[in-house]
Amino acid sequence: MSSQTKVERFTLFIDAQNFYNSARRAFFSDSASSACGQIKPSELANLIASRNPPGIVRQLNEIRIYTGIPDGSKEPQTHSSYTKQSNAWKMDGATVISRPLRYLPDWPNSRAQQKGVDVAIAVDLIAYAIDCQHDVGVLASLDTDLVPAVEFIQNRPDNNCKIEVAGFDGGKHNMRALRISNTWCYWINKTDYDKIADLTSYR
Repeated sequence: MSSQTKVERFTLFIDAQNFYNSARRAFFSDSASSACGQIKPSELANLIASRNPPGIVRQLNEIRIYTGIPDGSKEPQTHSSYTKQSNAWKMDGATVISRPLRYLPDWPNSRAQQKGVDVAIAVDLIAYAIDCQHDVGVLASLDTDLVPAVEFIQNRPDNNCKIEVAGFDGGKHNMRALRISNTWCYWINKTDYDKIADLTSYR
């Protein structure tokens, strides 16, 4: 490593359901297998680390995955699938942060809702930046509710921690990343996706 090379530690924050759905919309038909859209967290981190800016080496600090938990008594099969996938993420080196799904009174006529996940991500994005727990936070999500948190980090004049995003480029809907000015984006096309895909069936 050259003496001129700068080492930056990055934390990868993955909005699991949002990123999964975004990959499916970008690259797959509605009838595609449920495994289509899944990713291996460590491979996404490796992809990001491989795209270092000139003179910078990116080293992984942590992978954090945020997701909703189905109720085991209401949806036993879905809960079992979640548990298997969550364990796989942990085996892959990720920290899993989960929130219970919300069930409306008319369930099962209505779908369970994911609540609190975007808040958990926003809090951690800001806390990690304020505490300087890394040099760069990379957000893998297309949820526009997270834009204020990204802008808060980006606009702090006394903060040396950077914020970047990852999004999908190309595909049948030409999906894009969060549109935030002056924020670096890691574009993921179909070729990239195939390298980070997790084809395991957790059902």
